[in-house]
Amino acid sequence: MVPHLITALTGPINELEQRILDSMPAIERWFRLEWMEHTPPFYSSVDIRNAGFKLAPVDTNLYPGGWNNLTDQMLPLAVQAAMAAIEKICPEARNLLIIPENHSRNTFYLANVMQLQRIFNMAGLNVRVGSISPEIKKATTVTLPHGESITLEPVIRTKRRLGLKNFDPCTILLNNDLSAGPPGILEELYEQYLLPPLHAGWSVRRKSRHFQSYEEVSKRFGKMLGIDPWLINPLFTKVEGVDFNEGIGLDALQTAVDATLTKVRRKYKEYGINEKPWVVVKADNGTYGMGIMTVRDAKELEDLNRKTRNKMAVIKDGQVVHDVIVQEGVLTRERVHEAVAEPVVYMMDRYVVGGFYRMHAERGTDENLNAPGASFVPLAFEHSTHLPQPGARPGASAPNRFYMYGVIARLAMLASSYELEATDPNAEVYD
Repeated sequence: MVPHLITALTGPINELEQRILDSMPAIERWFRLEWMEHTPPFYSSVDIRNAGFKLAPVDTNLYPGGWNNLTDQMLPLAVQAAMAAIEKICPEARNLLIIPENHSRNTFYLANVMQLQRIFNMAGLNVRVGSISPEIKKATTVTLPHGESITLEPVIRTKRRLGLKNFDPCTILLNNDLSAGPPGILEELYEQYLLPPLHAGWSVRRKSRHFQSYEEVSKRFGKMLGIDPWLINPLFTKVEGVDFNEGIGLDALQTAVDATLTKVRRKYKEYGINEKPWVVVKADNGTYGMGIMTVRDAKELEDLNRKTRNKMAVIKDGQVVHDVIVQEGVLTRERVHEAVAEPVVYMMDRYVVGGFYRMHAERGTDENLNAPGASFVPLAFEHSTHLPQPGARPGASAPNRFYMYGVIARLAMLASSYELEATDPNAEVYD
């Protein structure tokens, strides 16, 4: 199923798809050489928006949930990628421990954990789920929406290792984004592989650093393809020292919004795009679609209502927002069953393993879809994203569209690897 674009696929995006298809051997070689130099994140997901004239990632998650939205047809790809990823890190691995988020009663989230358990089990590992939540004091079985059940067990920390009763893993997979900071129980595990590393969590990670890395990647990729990197890169700027409740720093935020809108307006004029530009203000370390607002005019920031201030002031786990990014808004011109939709691409190691469409019937083309009421259509990536059809008209072929999405997602994944190298506390620093 190919969601329909509500605009004719013409102009820049059409040319971009054609350029990407024509350059496929060069692109794959470029990625291959990059992965010789850089280590991909263990797994990731990327939200992409297709405006019909521009295609860009708007968010990258290094602790992706939602694996339960992948179809059964996608599982073989995920299992193969899991095998490759584990083989690279710990070839003799036998036991894998998954550590989920602490909201242990969210059955839809736990269905995602169970899917991960299934994938790594099929990759040849004994897999159990260990909770670091203080609520889990004994083995707890939770029934999931489709009648299956998952067992959460309390983790046991010895001096050097983390495990469960009668279960000693060599590898620990975090599906917990550590928004409130890494708990002591996960620190100083020098004898086990912790994936992703602690510095990938939101207590260290910043969206501004990620998009700075992505900007660098998009410029190099654009140069190779001979395209304007703006076609695949959302403009952004960082604003520090904001306090929404006290109204501190809103002048600086207003200035940044105005400057970004001016830059986007200039680009729209260059490409003859008759749309009104807008920006998204996001918490720099935000997650779960929290701490986000759409701004169409800098004057809107002069009289934010109390509800909006409260929404922007605090994010997951009660973390107070001090820094934000102002990101160019990218329209989504795709529809599934008349609902606005955006593709989310899932990767493990350096491989695209599948994805789905996030859709929201009550949101507009310029709004955040990662919000209550969103639903998922896991049919879009049924065919391998690596089998484009040369010769097919741009936009007419699902594999071509999804190959293009896979390329953009892998660029964001590469940016994440740059980002993790920059924040690695154990990296050697050379003068």
